Amino acid sequence: MRVLPSLLAAIPLLAQAPPPVLEGPLRAHLAFLADDLLEGRGTGQRGADLTVRYLETELQALGLRPTNGPSYRQPVPLLGLRTLTGRSTLSFLGGGACATPAFGTEIVYGAGTAKADQTFDAPVVFAGFGIHSPADHWDDFKGVDLKGKVLLVLVNEPAPTAEEPNLFEGPDLSYFGRWTYKFEEAARQGAAGILLVHTTAAASYGWPVVRNGWDAERFQLAQGPEGTPLQGWVTEAVARALVKQGGQDLDALRAQALRRDFRPVPLDLHLKGTLQSAVRTVEQFNVAGVVPGSDPTLKDEVVIYSAHWDHLGKGTPPAGDGHPGHEADGIYNGAVDNASGCAALLAMAQAAHHAPAKRSQMFLFVCGEEQGLLGSKAYAAAPLWPLAKTAADLNLDSLNFVAPTRDIGLPFANRSTLGDLGLAVAKAAGLAVAPPRADTGGGYFRSDHYSFVQAGVPALSVGGGRDYQGADPAALKAKAAAYGHRYHQVTDEYDPAWDLRGMVQQAQFTFDLGQAVANAPTKPTFKAAR
Repeated sequence: MRVLPSLLAAIPLLAQAPPPVLEGPLRAHLAFLADDLLEGRGTGQRGADLTVRYLETELQALGLRPTNGPSYRQPVPLLGLRTLTGRSTLSFLGGGACATPAFGTEIVYGAGTAKADQTFDAPVVFAGFGIHSPADHWDDFKGVDLKGKVLLVLVNEPAPTAEEPNLFEGPDLSYFGRWTYKFEEAARQGAAGILLVHTTAAASYGWPVVRNGWDAERFQLAQGPEGTPLQGWVTEAVARALVKQGGQDLDALRAQALRRDFRPVPLDLHLKGTLQSAVRTVEQFNVAGVVPGSDPTLKDEVVIYSAHWDHLGKGTPPAGDGHPGHEADGIYNGAVDNASGCAALLAMAQAAHHAPAKRSQMFLFVCGEEQGLLGSKAYAAAPLWPLAKTAADLNLDSLNFVAPTRDIGLPFANRSTLGDLGLAVAKAAGLAVAPPRADTGGGYFRSDHYSFVQAGVPALSVGGGRDYQGADPAALKAKAAAYGHRYHQVTDEYDPAWDLRGMVQQAQFTFDLGQAVANAPTKPTFKAAR
């Protein structure tokens, strides 16, 4: 990675080492934020209120200034939608048969609009990957009238080929492969509903992650655009059976969907049923505090450090709950995801208060990330600091709880000059930058930094390293990989035995990078597609 001349001037500032991020405060914040007392920090739940109160109290105690007049809170009005499964049923009629998939194990669904009672009687259409991208010369809809129809859509996107290695950003998943885009596009097409076909390989997570996200209340921005009346997912096995019932073969349809000449395929299938939902509006909050800059001119600009405080909250204990040494419970504590990021930000804020930089520094805790980056989207739409004067956003989500590393992660750093500065900061810290790897799961679009990127602010999520230091690196890698089984499960709990040196290292690097941005003569700029 070539370091640009405009940023070279900032590198000598690295010799003035920022104050250390301390493990003691970080561990204490982590243990509390992941405690059962906060009930999993669920959006719209009691644990959310406790979390917000804790964060604003800590910022005040550290001496940071409020960001919204006298308040550390930024209100984010949300619409809450919960499927009343006992009063709702969806059946698929066709081929002389009627199939009614079981909610939770075979299908999940909910309303995308603020309507408590809905009925459906709509034809089902297979719509490929559900993508309309003029830049990629791809249109799965071909002008077909899909108003009032229910779309069955594949997740992910067509893979690049030897002839088109950069199709949809090549091996990296583009935004068109994300489920959020597909829901948005279905609404633009006027569809009555959309059901995504889940596979673990395509979604990058198993069906339990999907189920856990739809068993509970779901949220969307109260002032955002409405979705389709019906939204949901089906397992691949159910999709295969439904497509067969509708007179087609799923594998054959998938093969057709990989071609540019694909057109929507009507199935001999009709969806009938009722959907009853509990609908409410609820106010959640982003929480933010500022360390003012020391330079008379540059203090009007800000560097933002962000992390989402929400997780999945409190729900029904899942079957097969594996809590070693614990009774089964229904609390999704979210210790790694993302009490770790919030704890790191609080520890970094403590360090920043004792050593202000030239630019101001904001420590921003956003709500609703698990619901689709809602808090960061709301911030970008109504920022507490002008976006034109926002130098960068550095986001932390799910930090390294395993061990210190010889490297640090800077995924997608090549999209802005933040990557050049990050390389210099890593070198000064004696760290390598972990080699990039294909983002087949669309991680770039799944963290809160992306809301800032969309708003024109250079941003990235700092990742943990992968070259673990220890007597048995293979065992440490296995420990990190095993977290995949706890992701979005009740078993993502804090362990006092965790070696937090790697978490402190990741927080320190992020703080060092933020300080370098805050002290640089110029702001970072984009240099690649966003």
